[in-house]
Amino acid sequence: MVTADRWFRRFHPAPAAKTRLVCLPHAGGSASFFFPVSKALAPDVEVLAVQYPGRQDRRQEPFVPTIGALADAIAALLREEPDLPLALFGHSMGAMVAYEVTRRLESSGPAPVTLFVSGRRAPDRYRDDRVHTRSDEGVLAEVRRLSGTDTDLLGDEEVVRMILPVLRNDYRAVETYRHTPGFRLSTPVVAFTGTEDPVASVAEVDAWAEHTTGGFELVALPGGHFFLTRHQDVLLRTMTERLAGPRVAV
Repeated sequence: MVTADRWFRRFHPAPAAKTRLVCLPHAGGSASFFFPVSKALAPDVEVLAVQYPGRQDRRQEPFVPTIGALADAIAALLREEPDLPLALFGHSMGAMVAYEVTRRLESSGPAPVTLFVSGRRAPDRYRDDRVHTRSDEGVLAEVRRLSGTDTDLLGDEEVVRMILPVLRNDYRAVETYRHTPGFRLSTPVVAFTGTEDPVASVAEVDAWAEHTTGGFELVALPGGHFFLTRHQDVLLRTMTERLAGPRVAV
């Protein structure tokens, strides 16, 4: 039986927290990416950083091949968590997973208080991306282009052997995802984007507004795909304000 402890990392336990924030990483990413977020928001916000199977301490477990299957597993576990107002934050691939988790939670209970998405086009905005079909060097070239992984580590053959299967699986999940129309969230959406992101234009991110009736806000910041590492203070301030105050206005 897979338990919440396998999927969720509580880096800074917050038993008196008023809100729970679930953080979902990018392709090739892991829960540890959100350690600074957890540290900054504790103790008022309990941060659950999601650890996908197939990486770090879960590297012996089989990959989950689709965004939908990831969302099914995470939503089921979140329904078992103690009752707290819930928000989700996902970057890139994590934004897609967070969106699908939100859809599932809305279909069976109270809506999350906010969905924060970062560095990802709206769910129905597609490009003909085929990174997962490239050679190993082609996959690594894309990672270097986006600067999503410490590129110094990509010179270590052992690290490369470990990370390539993870990257290829995650890119496959992202690139084969197709949005199911006919449902708009009631959860407010706040979308962060880098103005020079090569894989998510400002217009493509702004289209998230079409996927919710709960209110929408676009926060565009200078930078590329991993703009958030340069602007962590802005993201943290925005999330703190939204989680502490009323929902995003329509």
